[in-house]
Amino acid sequence: MTNEFDLDAIDVDGAVREAADRAQRTVGSTGAVTRQGFLRKAGVAGGAALAGGALLSPASALAWGGGGRGNWQGHGGSQGRPPRAFGPGDIGILNYALTLEYLEAAFYNEATAAGAITDPQTKLFLAVATADENNHVAFLQSALGSAAVAQPQFDFQGIPENQAKFQQTAFVLENTGVHAYLGQATNIQNPAYLAAAGSIVTIEARHAALIGDIIDDSYAGVDPNGSFDTPYTAQQVLSAVGATGFITGGLPAGA
Repeated sequence: MTNEFDLDAIDVDGAVREAADRAQRTVGSTGAVTRQGFLRKAGVAGGAALAGGALLSPASALAWGGGGRGNWQGHGGSQGRPPRAFGPGDIGILNYALTLEYLEAAFYNEATAAGAITDPQTKLFLAVATADENNHVAFLQSALGSAAVAQPQFDFQGIPENQAKFQQTAFVLENTGVHAYLGQATNIQNPAYLAAAGSIVTIEARHAALIGDIIDDSYAGVDPNGSFDTPYTAQQVLSAVGATGFITGGLPAGA
């Protein structure tokens, strides 16, 4: 595959590398996953686009204290909002969230239709995630009404038909979703919208923990960022998603 995800850019404390090392010993008959494959062939973003730690660069709006298992010092106010192409204020944030949910739902829908997942735990994860992500899409569409952005076009490059790559990609997608929602927590003005986003991010976190546990039954799989998750700005997330090649068209002009 030509579009590969450079997890080095986001694995600031080495936890995902640790998970990858263990994955070599735990995947077994479901498909050999080498450390290099886990880190660079999850199929979520292009390595060149993320070179130099783009997702967690010093110039970002994050305030991550580092130092092992979590030391979050806060996230600066209204920084990191989605581009205005998604809409003004809270509408733009919900449309940004909807776009990410479209991506996840389409990914899981394709995996469900392909029927290539045979590992029992991964099949359970897929069934749960497929239902949840489609419900998230429907919920956000209903909340936004006529202001909802249209679903983009996707090409997942055969990843949903490959169990090992599916597992790895789902792990990164779900964790990225957690970081994306967290990155907008201080930007949402309407308390009802904040509660709605909160009700979704907890489910994304459960998905992330489940697929992480399937890949690597340890802290690194379930809790890769330690005791506190890091917020990502919208630009960081959109740049990473754009580099995947998964979205082939249909984003709002200027997004």
